[in-house]
Amino acid sequence: MLSRLTQQRAGALLCRRISFPSIITTRLLLPSISTPPKRSLISPPKPQDGPLLERRPDRELPNIEPSRWTRTLPIFISLIALASIAIFNYQKLSSPIVSATLYALRTSEKGRAALGENIYFAQQIPWISGEMNQVRGRINISFRVKGTKGQGVMHFASFRPSPRGVFETTEWWLEYEQQSQEGGGKKKRIDLLEDGDPFKGMTGASDSSLLMEDDGEGNEVRRGYRK
Repeated sequence: MLSRLTQQRAGALLCRRISFPSIITTRLLLPSISTPPKRSLISPPKPQDGPLLERRPDRELPNIEPSRWTRTLPIFISLIALASIAIFNYQKLSSPIVSATLYALRTSEKGRAALGENIYFAQQIPWISGEMNQVRGRINISFRVKGTKGQGVMHFASFRPSPRGVFETTEWWLEYEQQSQEGGGKKKRIDLLEDGDPFKGMTGASDSSLLMEDDGEGNEVRRGYRK
């Protein structure tokens, strides 16, 4: 019995001697495994360094500059607004109404007496101000003109009373500076509609431009140029 007890105690002491150093070694090794050694990083290349010939894992990343969209956004919005205004003005300028009013001013005796010959736009890039909405039947425009005697502003206004009606001219006048002998000038406005409305044939307001048709019951119905 004594020999067995002696053997058991000796075995227990041997196990303690073996396990104790292993616990110490694992405790000493754990910090070295969890925290790797720090490496020194190389600074990122500068704009004057030239091309990179190799890729290194220990190179620092370059600093990213913040976005500048807040600075360029107002410039972009301003350009879009200017482009939209230019497109709408070109749409008015290319309208046949502007060409017709300018041609009527050239053939008007009062217009030639006030501005002279070779009446055309006063600006290289004409600006047509006012409203031009043929769908709703509202036209109210004005633009600068010039001739051999001087410059002025021509105004033209017309409206359509009903969707199937025809345009009726309400205003057509010319405002210009009348030169005096003293050298100064004063503005003068002349009504170009006093000699008659030259736009009746163009807008369909004359009786000859209105067509007659049968409504199916034997009655003749007069319709406008838009039908």
